[in-house]
Amino acid sequence: MTKKVLVSGCFDLLHSGHVRFLESAKEYGDLYVAVGSDKNVKLLKGKTPLFNEKERLYMIKSLKYVKDAFIPSGEGYLDFFPEMKNIKPDIFIVNEDGDKKEKKKACEELGIKYVVLKRIPLDGLPYRSSSIIRANLS
Repeated sequence: MTKKVLVSGCFDLLHSGHVRFLESAKEYGDLYVAVGSDKNVKLLKGKTPLFNEKERLYMIKSLKYVKDAFIPSGEGYLDFFPEMKNIKPDIFIVNEDGDKKEKKKACEELGIKYVVLKRIPLDGLPYRSSSIIRANLS
């Protein structure tokens, strides 16, 4: 039986680093993606995303690695938690930037394996970060 995998993120300024993260997460099973709401991104990052939640959701859903994606109903670092209880993933995956003790604790409480991936670009591609890209746009 294929495992269910859940990841979450803002996914603003979709770039090769995002795609590589999703590709790596997909290796663990069927991939479900929580795409942060505009309101929650503003709350956590202090700025409004450049692409609205509907556009970011559309882009993430279009990627071949993604089984399904949704805008979570919660807020804060655990915005995906209400949906996590319904999806019942076997594994929750974050990258090093998204590794938060609140996420790890929530997974432990629900018996979900918590995996932290390193940010490693695909061979020949540069390291990408939305924060760095956005800073260079200013």
